[in-house]
Amino acid sequence: MARTVGIGIQDFRKIIENQYFYVDKTAFIKEWWESGDEVTLITRPRRFGKTLTMSMTEQFFSVKYAGRGDLFEGLSIWQEEKYRALQGTYPVISLSFANIKENNYKDTRDKIVQLLAREYARCAFLLEGDSLNGQEKDMFRRVTADMGDVDATLALHQLSEYLCRFYGKKVIILLDEYDTPMQEAYVHGYWEELVAFTRSMFNAAFKTNPWLERAIMTGITRVSKESIFSDLNNIEVVTTTAGKYETAFGFTEEEVFESLDEFGMSGEKQRVKWWYDGFIFGESRDIYNPWSILNLLDKGKFTTYWANTSSNSLVGKLLREGSRDVKESFERLIKGEHLWIPIDEQIVYNQLDNNEYAIWSLLVAGGYLKILNYERYEEDEFIGEPRYELTLTNHEVEIMFKNMVRSWFAKEVSSYNAFIKALLSDDTEAMNEYMNQIAGNAFSYFDTGKRASGKAEPERFYHGFVLGLMVDLADCYTITSNRESGFGRYDIMLEPKKENLDAILIEFKVFHPRRDNSLEDTVNAALLQIEEKKYAQTLIAKGISEERIRKYGFAFEGKEVLIG
Repeated sequence: MARTVGIGIQDFRKIIENQYFYVDKTAFIKEWWESGDEVTLITRPRRFGKTLTMSMTEQFFSVKYAGRGDLFEGLSIWQEEKYRALQGTYPVISLSFANIKENNYKDTRDKIVQLLAREYARCAFLLEGDSLNGQEKDMFRRVTADMGDVDATLALHQLSEYLCRFYGKKVIILLDEYDTPMQEAYVHGYWEELVAFTRSMFNAAFKTNPWLERAIMTGITRVSKESIFSDLNNIEVVTTTAGKYETAFGFTEEEVFESLDEFGMSGEKQRVKWWYDGFIFGESRDIYNPWSILNLLDKGKFTTYWANTSSNSLVGKLLREGSRDVKESFERLIKGEHLWIPIDEQIVYNQLDNNEYAIWSLLVAGGYLKILNYERYEEDEFIGEPRYELTLTNHEVEIMFKNMVRSWFAKEVSSYNAFIKALLSDDTEAMNEYMNQIAGNAFSYFDTGKRASGKAEPERFYHGFVLGLMVDLADCYTITSNRESGFGRYDIMLEPKKENLDAILIEFKVFHPRRDNSLEDTVNAALLQIEEKKYAQTLIAKGISEERIRKYGFAFEGKEVLIG
């Protein structure tokens, strides 16, 4: 009989005690302990078992779980006497920043401080004996929800000393989802304030801490060393491309297929592979995201589980507000093509607005893109960052991105759908009416808000609009943009997949008062460019007659659009 799948349970003890479905990942404990690394930062995409791994690690080492070897009996870590003797023998400080998702610095700092104060409250027994002197007890009591920055940033450092003295052993510090507040700080504009506070706290806890035995931090991204880790040279960073802990997070294909056998789904293995396989950690390929697999085993339904577990707000923002080059690269990914792009696994959040390579780095770290290959350089010929071959991770991620593009026009969905209908039926009057409704409401949505509106704004909008067409008309048309044809590069080409449909060429132009007297002039200039550059040549070469090729000029002046 198949075990019960406990969805969303991140407490190791609860899973084991209730005999819920569990894939044994306790070998991580041995691999980590034997690495000898003082501070380990492990980055993995969300919902890949980071929190459960931290819970497992805490319950293995913490003195609070002394005598709870029953939690590990029958698992791989319990096979060696050396590790059985380690269980429950270390003071452990365990924190999680997973729920710190505030839109301002004050609330973020308050939440971090509350977590620190709560950890002190759990250790209030230290005040009862004489392991702390009077001054230290006063300092202990100052760690409250309204403490100042000095006490807050030193709190973990001091608690480490107090626990080490009480137990006679150095402490283990576990910090889960360390970068969640960082992402929110970038999105909401308080990055510099949070970096200054966090850098001071991390330096005291992980660098200048003589009472620290080991530490683990987990997150989605490796935040740039120049920001919060500038003083920490003792961190072992394990990103998705590193060789350590390759199979400790996520399920291997062998583990997934064994699970399918247990749940009577042996015949679905190839379908499961198409939907949910694709993650690559180090040299280990065919890694599956566990959230989707657990939900599939529980519900027996193929759908987007992992891709819908959070708002994906940062990813959506970066792609929606991205430049022409970003959107054109994204078009290629949506169509199943591969990109060769330099990436740096250190995420520099304050570069995300003007460095497209940083955007692709974030998408790789988040699990939305996978690295198929990369260029290898000899030391004497290496210049800059190596280029990586990237593609969408799997079918689930593809569906997520298509839904994300549709959501860009959700507020104008009726006008958007009406425009599509008018385009297909060659109703220029209706196209003008509905496009102006869409543009009037959506232009600012595609603008970053950090640059003046104007020339850049229409371009961001209409390349987002191209993505919308690609998603919604994919069954009827092959849609390409900014590709060579004739003597130039057209803006959009819709090549019909069915004989009863016309081909469509669209050229966008922005009104320039020194060149154009009216929007009509801008439209005519766009249409003339289509003819002079012979953009239809590619379609004609494929056997599509001139009579079946419709041509439109889209003219933009601010939020006003004229189509002709």
